[in-house]
Amino acid sequence: MAGQTAMTVDVLAIAAHRDDVEQTCGGTLLRMSARGLCTGILDLTQGESGTRGSAAERAAEAAEAAKILKASHRQALDLPDGAVANTLENRLKIALVLRQLRPRVVILPYWEARHPDHATCSVLGYEACFLAGLSRLTGQGVEELLPHRPFKIIYASLYADVRPSFVVDITPYIEQRHASLMAYQSQYANQQQGGGLFVPAEEIRERTFAEARHYGLLAGVRYGEPFVQREVGLVDDLTLIPVQSI
Repeated sequence: MAGQTAMTVDVLAIAAHRDDVEQTCGGTLLRMSARGLCTGILDLTQGESGTRGSAAERAAEAAEAAKILKASHRQALDLPDGAVANTLENRLKIALVLRQLRPRVVILPYWEARHPDHATCSVLGYEACFLAGLSRLTGQGVEELLPHRPFKIIYASLYADVRPSFVVDITPYIEQRHASLMAYQSQYANQQQGGGLFVPAEEIRERTFAEARHYGLLAGVRYGEPFVQREVGLVDDLTLIPVQSI
């Protein structure tokens, strides 16, 4: 087998579209970076079907947003925007990236969502994480890299009507998080095209801060981002469990 890529990350956020990560876990990526961890973003589509902007504009905006989020790596696959499908070919494309970047933690969208691409991305990403660890996996060049399976998979649940398993305190990073989202001027600047579908620019800050404030209150901090994990948690010291009960 060939040697591993020089670039590896500790935490990899996988999302269907450019700007999804900024909305759901951008503050968490900033917090992980501040702790000295290497973070990355994998967007599955390029935005060619969006109501506003072009794929080229979205690429430039995504690069700027990645700088603001201090992500060490960002790339976009070529899955069709608006028609993400859970196929073996697509699972292998993601598995190749997983073997290249070798993350310990993968962040996926919550598995129930209004946008079909988001829900499909969740299942597709999970199955790709499993496949990436199979030693005899072939296709899309995965056989050239050593198997790798992330230790932890968590689900960004900001837009899901579910009780989070835990919340990450993003209070020190709320302004940078907002700046990363507003890097997508083709999407969020006020304009006639798509005016009935998009939130007015002056309301975006109010809405995103209110959501972060809500989840922060649940965890006893000012601003937070919620996540769900499927497996049971493990506690070593009862006296160090965070968040006061009464």
